[in-house]
Amino acid sequence: MKLHNLKPSPGSKKNRKRVGRGSGSGQGTTAGRGMNGQNSRSGGGTKPGFEGGQMPLYRRIPKRGFTNIFKKEYAIVNLETLNQFDDNEEVTVELLLKNKIIKKELDGVKILGNGEINKKLTVKAQKFSKTAKEKIEAVGGKAEVI
Repeated sequence: MKLHNLKPSPGSKKNRKRVGRGSGSGQGTTAGRGMNGQNSRSGGGTKPGFEGGQMPLYRRIPKRGFTNIFKKEYAIVNLETLNQFDDNEEVTVELLLKNKIIKKELDGVKILGNGEINKKLTVKAQKFSKTAKEKIEAVGGKAEVI
């Protein structure tokens, strides 16, 4: 077998349907859209969710609650993940990003008290939970709010 002998298996390649290219093509005049009606016209058709004039589902269902546009979203770090750093090291947001502990800074970093910490660290973050602060200070570290 050589490169000039290669060809696709029979029936696997089909020509694309070229609509609206004259009556000899078999897809002329109406171009496969049928005779009349909304969908035969250019720009025709309805928007998604349209129910023929009936009140659409998304308008029939009652609405509840609201979205707080001032909500802050924090990147969350648990205490147990901070054990990978060396003793007396200063843990900052930049260091967490560099070590891929957090993907994005978002509105800040919050340290939660899940797990145990056994290294003396200086942790700098925007927020700390009460238990996280207590556990960091219990091993002789510092929890500094930026």
